[in-house]
Amino acid sequence: MAESIHIERFFSLSAIHPVIDVRSPSEFNQGHIPGAISIPLFDDRERKIVGTAYKQVNKESAMYAGLEMAGKKLVSLAKEGERKAGRGKTLLVHCWRGGMRSKSMVWLFETMGITCYLLEGGYKSYRQYVREEFSKSLELLVVGGKTGSGKTEILRELQKLGEQTVDLEGLAHHKGSAFGALGEMPQPTTEQFENDLCKALSVMNRARPVWIEDESRNVGKCVIPAELYTKMKQARTIFLDIARDQRAQYLVKHYAGYEKEALRACIVKISKRLGGNQVKEALDSVERDDFSTTAIITLQYYDKAYMLSLEKNHLVYESVESERMDPAFNASMILTYTHENKR
Repeated sequence: MAESIHIERFFSLSAIHPVIDVRSPSEFNQGHIPGAISIPLFDDRERKIVGTAYKQVNKESAMYAGLEMAGKKLVSLAKEGERKAGRGKTLLVHCWRGGMRSKSMVWLFETMGITCYLLEGGYKSYRQYVREEFSKSLELLVVGGKTGSGKTEILRELQKLGEQTVDLEGLAHHKGSAFGALGEMPQPTTEQFENDLCKALSVMNRARPVWIEDESRNVGKCVIPAELYTKMKQARTIFLDIARDQRAQYLVKHYAGYEKEALRACIVKISKRLGGNQVKEALDSVERDDFSTTAIITLQYYDKAYMLSLEKNHLVYESVESERMDPAFNASMILTYTHENKR
């Protein structure tokens, strides 16, 4: 029988062996271990049938229902397991709690000569691990700046300079505003966002600071874990102050290429905050390809909203002025500032 191993060893082995998630497709889509491969024992309909039998009849009835459905696809499941195991002939397997589904699949895989390891406690134990990781000590440095300051690009430049960075917007597939979904992949669930964020933090050296972008609690539909968000609010925050006209040019460069209908829809999302006359002018400016005016109008709202958020969430922040819309230059300037003004 496969060895049941703790999450830490499971992760260590996952660097060289595939992780197989045997839960149903909807469970997998809601959230999974990053890099895991879905080989479901039951599809969503079948899982519902087994679950209903367990609740309304008894355990034995559920087991018979499961055996009947699984028996028809043992060959295909076995072949899929062999393909994923590859030459290493080893798989790491889990279900929700490390119960019947994962043990059944392990039996099948081991029958085919594949060495298997079971995750102790299943995906449920992994989620507990994720929550505990966010509670651990972590020194953050926050890059602040009004919309259009190029904060995400600055993080990339800081990483090139050897700094540790976490890109929340990249993980959330959203740029954090009404226009944030443009050009992005569909957002993950908050659960998956947490899983991916945990993985990003797990490779960090916690003896060194980690740079992160200033964000509101919600990045699109993804919610930053409360423990991490508290750390962000308490962290040293460097506010990069760049003139509005330069930031407007940056936004034009990055957003003017999208379809006008998509831009209009984004403006409508913030229409109540812009006000009737400003909304009309912003929509008209899109129609006449005057995207600089569109950017200036929307920035009037976003600048005010950002400063209110900054002063609410960061009682103390340090302002660094820049006259250049150059992420590499600004990253170097911020880094030099933090080294010369240590706290």
